[in-house]
Formats: sequence, C-alpha cells, structure tokens
Amino acid sequence: MKIFVQILVFLAAFSIMEFMAWFTHKYVMHGFLWSLHKDHHHKDHDSWWERNDLFFVFYAIVSMSCILFHDAETFWVGRAIGLGILAYGIAYFVVHDIFIHQRFKLFRNTSNWYAKGVRRAHKMHHKNIKKEKGECFGMLVVPFKYFKK
Repeated sequence: MKIFVQILVFLAAFSIMEFMAWFTHKYVMHGFLWSLHKDHHHKDHDSWWERNDLFFVFYAIVSMSCILFHDAETFWVGRAIGLGILAYGIAYFVVHDIFIHQRFKLFRNTSNWYAKGVRRAHKMHHKNIKKEKGECFGMLVVPFKYFKK
C-alpha cells in the first residue's frame, strides 16, 4: 500500500510542477525576478548559460533536498516528491531547452502534433519580449488553440 501511495505522490508532484512552472513563469519570472528571466527573451549575450537557468537550479535544490532528507518515519513521501520534481525537470529540459530552444541540436524535425502545438505556444510566448502582456506561460499543458493547424 505504501508503494501505491508513493507512486500517487510522485505523479501528483510531477503534475503540480506544471502548475508551479506556469505560476513561477507568469508571476515571478515576468514579475519581480524579471531581471533574471529577461536574458531568456532578449538574446543579447554570447553565453550558453543564461541568468534564467537559476530557476532550474532552484527547483533542482528543492528536488535534491526532498530526496536527501526523506525519512521512513517522518517524511516518507520526500523521495517521491523529489523524484516527481526531478522527472518534471527532465521533461522540462528536454521539451524547453532541447526541443524548443535547440540548446542541443536534437529533435529538430518532428511531425508530432503535440510537439508542434507546444512549440507554437512557446513561440507565441516569445513573440512578446517585454515583461508585461505575455501569453502562454505553461510548458507541457498549453491551450488547445495551439494544436489546431
């Protein structure tokens, strides 16, 4: 029974991270920490590293902390939470950094309807290079209109 609950907690943590990504992107990255996210919208740098990558580092620390500090008696869901956050981070990295922004030249010519919709949605997000009036802040779950041809 405990393993079943841990699987559910893992799936819940993964799913909640999509909301956290949307919330953080809309209200933190395009809000009071725009100074860290701005270089992701304005490619005025030559570095592979962006200040925006600090958000990834933050969630990696949260994930590692949950995994490292889980305890069989007091925080037994910690590992499942940490692994759910890690799995979302991997999915985010593959979709956002590799597939969409081509930080590594992989998955360039996909014809998958879901991948095309996610790419369209993110392209619309980047169409606005300012802090305000952005759209489509999610990553894996985007409005249905982006999946239409």
